[in-house]
Amino acid sequence: MILAKERDPRLITLRRGGTLTDADHHLLALWAATCAEHVLHLFESECPDDPRPREAIEAARAWTRGELKMMEARTLGGHAMGAARPLRGAARNAAYAAGQAGVVAHVAAHDLGAAAYAIKAVRDAAPPGRAPGVPLAAGAAPGPRPRARPRRPADPQRHLLGGLRMSDRDR
Repeated sequence: MILAKERDPRLITLRRGGTLTDADHHLLALWAATCAEHVLHLFESECPDDPRPREAIEAARAWTRGELKMMEARTLGGHAMGAARPLRGAARNAAYAAGQAGVVAHVAAHDLGAAAYAIKAVRDAAPPGRAPGVPLAAGAAPGPRPRARPRRPADPQRHLLGGLRMSDRDR
């Protein structure tokens, strides 16, 4: 599941009781469209004659310009997700990313779905044993994924918001 069960009021429009302005809702839709567009080639390389994911991305952008009604963008997003269903791997997740971008006009929180599916598409497209987005040196054999750096233990003297050290008199 991509979206949380409890909706964040920051992703609910003002007219529905949340705090999201129309201008910010449009920005989220544009961001979601950009996320999906970055991986669209993974779908189009497998299904070059299926325009549905590309149409959903354009629908999200058209909605932000006032050229398309919310229900039209939502419908095109649903069609893109229909294009994803019979597929597997990167192509499927790329189509889902586009579909999620298309439905942001309806529910702003789908912007997170577009980003999450785009990330999944990139991961699925990476060759086995190689981290996504890391170029392979010429002639080098792919090695194991680099290990994540261990997290430093929390320093109780650091302030959470600014990284400022608390002085002895503040404790």
